[in-house]
Amino acid sequence: MASAGGTYQLRCSVAGHELDVRGLSHGLFPPGGFVSVSRDRTARLWAPDGPNRGFTEMHCMRGHSNFVSCVCIIPSSDIYPRGLIATGGNDHNICIFTLDNTAPLYVLKGHKNTVCSLSSGKFGTLLSGSWDTTAKVWLNDKCMMTLQGHTAAVWAVKILPEQGLMLTGSADKSIKLWKAGRCERTFNGHEDCVRGLAILSDTEFLSCANDASIRRWQISGECLQIYYGHTNYIYSISVFPHCKDFVTTGEDRSLRIWKRGECAQIIRFPAQSVWSCCVLDNGDIVVGASDGIIRVFTESLERTASAEEIQAFENELSQATIDPSTSDLGDINADDLPGREHLKEPGTREGQTRLIRDNGKVEAYQWSVSEGRWIKIGEVVGSSGATQQTSGRVLFEGKEYDYVFTIDVNENGPSYKLPYNISDDPWLTAYNFLQKNDLNAMFLDQVAKFIIDNTKGQMLGNTDTGFSDPFTGSGRYVPGSSSGSNAVPAPDPFTGAGRYVPGSASNVVAPLSGGVDPFTGKLKELNGSAPEEQKLTEDDLILLEKLLFVTCNTSLETPTAQQLQTLWKAINWPEDIVFPALDILRLSIRHPSVNENFCSEKDSIRFSSHLLKYLSRNGKQANQLLALRTLCNCFVSQAGQRLMMSQRDTIMSHAIELKLGGNKNIHIALATLTLNYAVWLHKVNNIEGKAQCLSVISIVIEVVQDLEAIFRLLVALGTLISDDTNAVQLAKSLGVDSQIKKYASVSEPAKVSECCRFVLNLL
Repeated sequence: MASAGGTYQLRCSVAGHELDVRGLSHGLFPPGGFVSVSRDRTARLWAPDGPNRGFTEMHCMRGHSNFVSCVCIIPSSDIYPRGLIATGGNDHNICIFTLDNTAPLYVLKGHKNTVCSLSSGKFGTLLSGSWDTTAKVWLNDKCMMTLQGHTAAVWAVKILPEQGLMLTGSADKSIKLWKAGRCERTFNGHEDCVRGLAILSDTEFLSCANDASIRRWQISGECLQIYYGHTNYIYSISVFPHCKDFVTTGEDRSLRIWKRGECAQIIRFPAQSVWSCCVLDNGDIVVGASDGIIRVFTESLERTASAEEIQAFENELSQATIDPSTSDLGDINADDLPGREHLKEPGTREGQTRLIRDNGKVEAYQWSVSEGRWIKIGEVVGSSGATQQTSGRVLFEGKEYDYVFTIDVNENGPSYKLPYNISDDPWLTAYNFLQKNDLNAMFLDQVAKFIIDNTKGQMLGNTDTGFSDPFTGSGRYVPGSSSGSNAVPAPDPFTGAGRYVPGSASNVVAPLSGGVDPFTGKLKELNGSAPEEQKLTEDDLILLEKLLFVTCNTSLETPTAQQLQTLWKAINWPEDIVFPALDILRLSIRHPSVNENFCSEKDSIRFSSHLLKYLSRNGKQANQLLALRTLCNCFVSQAGQRLMMSQRDTIMSHAIELKLGGNKNIHIALATLTLNYAVWLHKVNNIEGKAQCLSVISIVIEVVQDLEAIFRLLVALGTLISDDTNAVQLAKSLGVDSQIKKYASVSEPAKVSECCRFVLNLL
């Protein structure tokens, strides 16, 4: 390919969008094409224009009710060999399109605010970031998991090449690394909102932010380098194929091309906000800006625009007005500036700017090293020359708005910030503003009129948006309003029974060894060191002996309320002596009456919260083990099953904290808990629950050594993915298949290798 000495020049300008171009992504099909999204509520697919240098619009996709802010391509699959297009919007939704239909294939609902970033991974996984402070992992048309941890809008997301690893960047100034749905590491360093992420390799990535810096990071947490050059917010970053060079765009009207760690070229735009960029496979750079025009730049002489087209772009650039408050020009005193003769002196570096005075006007020029000349980049106006047409560039609480007004309710009181987008209903905005700041509703008309007057009544598209009356809320979409599943519980696919039992039925529930005496004997011994008000009387000890006898034998007797009250008193002993009481609970909870008593709706939260406190990473191992075994045994009866499923997220989040301990019995108990959840989730076909369980297996199987624990995790894995293509795809995206391969060659016990090979066949 012929090259213009490594310098990028205009290839073409692509018109079509009516408003800001907010997102870009290079496409799979047609080759050399790309997709753009805009505030005009559309996504457009562009194909190279045959022998010409331009691009042709293949089709225009519509599905969002408000502006579209991000786009990514979902890789090809057997069903969709040309891939899919995913777009995120201000309407809180994600639309999924095929390449041959202008209407969405389906719409993903779940976020509670603007979806501002998307990234696709292997096996159909999609990661989304939102102003609602969360990121979500999707597989096909279902949400698999929600990543919670950021305290402000999630502006940037990326799925890393290593399976199961994901990155999120936020307005809280931090970047988080997630593995299988859990935050593994937080990267701090940026001093303002993180706006973009780009992957360099399996172990390195780049970030850009509103602090006008770019950082290169190692996955391990170290910041390797900081790049400076931009003079305002950096909105997007994209990496060249097969190397570590990259490009960035921002609020300083520029595209910057970085090679070997240095800013090699700066291209200015006749638009204030240069929102988005992507790099095509041939190295050409596609850029979207606030003037609605897409511009493509190339190093190739064959694809470079004609001299007339380049001159037209330069003319457009020279006529632009520059607001010094948003540029790198600093304070300007026109009287101190030199005249046109100043341009006879060559510049000293790429992108250097020089101001001159010409006929009472201040003009800005930029030095081009490759061309050896000064290029006019606009005329400088006072700050009054700035307009709100660069929509969305005012930031408030980590989110962008067309306007952020300061409202003074009275002379002596505090002032309030009122953010507003021209697509919003001024009356609804005014109402929400008064509600948020606890202000009198009598100001409603006044605030709404203020908004209308100060935005000159600007609205995007049709003003009849179908918004509901803010006072009644009628007409709102209510998430989760669909009816629940009435699926008939299915048997365990491995054994045909309702619950998989390795070896014998006693292995899923914690086994009883010996008679009653060892348990009550230890209880009596430790009773002497219990606090005075918690000591058990002789009668209490007899009641607990009786309870153990009733619950551990095939007796027709039912435990009494007095016996259960005494057990509750005993399990509230101090942590250093409570373990014999927990052991009695572990055994007794298998009895339907005891199960109903502790796990019923009335007492379930108190009971589960009490058990979870023993799962603390720094707690006593005996208590950790017995609490896990008690939770396993809760599955024996219906009340316990309801409790375990309703508290699944909390219980599993606490239980997984015990993975790093070296106690093999705790690992077996943790694997058993996961297995019991897997069997139940298979029965009810709860995909979000399966996603959590698969994440737990992926994390735990990395650290567990005991082969019995490994076996139970393998059985849990097989149960989760059996007859469920979504679960299979999710397991693959987490890299579980590569994690378990080594167990296919285990010789003893043979059940481990047999089960592993069976699961690998399912995958």
